[in-house]
Amino acid sequence: MFSISGPPTRCCEGTSRREWLRVGGLSALGLTLPDLWQARASAAIAGKSVRDGHFARAKSCIVVFLFGAPAHQDTWDMKPDSPSEVRGEFRPVPSRVPGTWVCEHMPHLARLTDRFAIVRSMSHPDNTHTVAMHYMLTGVRHIAPNTNPRNQPGDFPTFGSVLSYLRPAASAMPPAVSLNAPANQVSAGNFIFPGFFAGFLGSTHDPIFISQDASSPDFQAFPASDDAARLATRRALLDEVDRRSALARRASVRQVDSFYERAFDLLTSPTTRAACDLDHEGPHIRDRYGRNAFGQGLLLARRLVEAGVSLVTVNWARDDAFWDTHKDNFKDLKTKLLPPFDQGFAALIEDLTQRGLMDETLVVCLAEFGRTPKINAAAGRDHWAPCFSVVLAGAGIRGGLVYGASDRIAAYPTEKPASPADLAATIYSALGIAPDAELHDRLGRSYRVSTGVPLAGLY
Repeated sequence: MFSISGPPTRCCEGTSRREWLRVGGLSALGLTLPDLWQARASAAIAGKSVRDGHFARAKSCIVVFLFGAPAHQDTWDMKPDSPSEVRGEFRPVPSRVPGTWVCEHMPHLARLTDRFAIVRSMSHPDNTHTVAMHYMLTGVRHIAPNTNPRNQPGDFPTFGSVLSYLRPAASAMPPAVSLNAPANQVSAGNFIFPGFFAGFLGSTHDPIFISQDASSPDFQAFPASDDAARLATRRALLDEVDRRSALARRASVRQVDSFYERAFDLLTSPTTRAACDLDHEGPHIRDRYGRNAFGQGLLLARRLVEAGVSLVTVNWARDDAFWDTHKDNFKDLKTKLLPPFDQGFAALIEDLTQRGLMDETLVVCLAEFGRTPKINAAAGRDHWAPCFSVVLAGAGIRGGLVYGASDRIAAYPTEKPASPADLAATIYSALGIAPDAELHDRLGRSYRVSTGVPLAGLY
């Protein structure tokens, strides 16, 4: 993993950034970014394209990941006629689309339902956060269901990593960026769960992680590099490290070449820095998204896709207000969760539309699963993967559509069940990558991008 900023984390191979610093004498930047670009430039497989109907329309994708999992029956799939222990405290309200009702605490999104589609029939068998996240963010079920594994080099790659592999970038802008700390679970040893990394494609295809809170007054996506002389000295130090290092002798990529130039360009390029500088946005735009990590992360995502990043994941940063509402579900949804979500996500949809970006930008809002139909004794809802909802917009997705349906208590799909593999196939197809395109691990073994079937009914 290459992290631009934020707290120290460990690479997916188990090597800490501090250890890389010890080996490289420069920071993780000098050793990993050149690898990333060299791997892109030497990739042999460009991936198959899909040119069927409305697919292949998206030039970029924003994945909004609501870590912890919202209660679908308290947001997108309300059941007002179900028993009280199921329907809960919230009222459904009519939306912009006749016959489509959403939660009363999402008033901004209720006015925008004609611009996105709601899939109410997502389903899979994994009720554990860790493997469920891997499933939803890769489209492939984890090999160890019902466990809480650490991320491993053999995991299936996340969406952005697949794009990095199949779509080598020609500029300094990375193909995939992940915003906000992705599900660091302190209680599980402060490791980052699988589903966010390149897995068997190798860490050179990991998304660039910008984990710092973009709403912080001192937010700075990139390390300062105003001192050109100091930067030149660091570059010279890297040259010396490569000449002396066993790593340089063992791998030909440890050379001072055009890939190192690109690595330094990421720090010094005005275009790259400008894309991550939220001060370029007026105060009214920043207020519109919400002055919080989620809202400002969405605004940064919009700026990144404008600058040419193919896939941006905006994670709901783990804090005291994440969506795992085993207790106080309705209190937390009403006061902590739905207001910033409703404001930020609605602002993203409106902003992309007003800027003419929605036609070529796919937006996908998802979580790892849903929550139990029956409210528990702590006024909460527990994990529930058999049925939940996702939302898609842009790139030809039919606004105002409700795809699939659940039963009377939102427990199981009754129409058009959809799997994480189907969702992944839809995302890839929208981006012009056929589900049967092949990936290869470092041993040369081949894997299909997805075994799912694109949800053509969304178009």
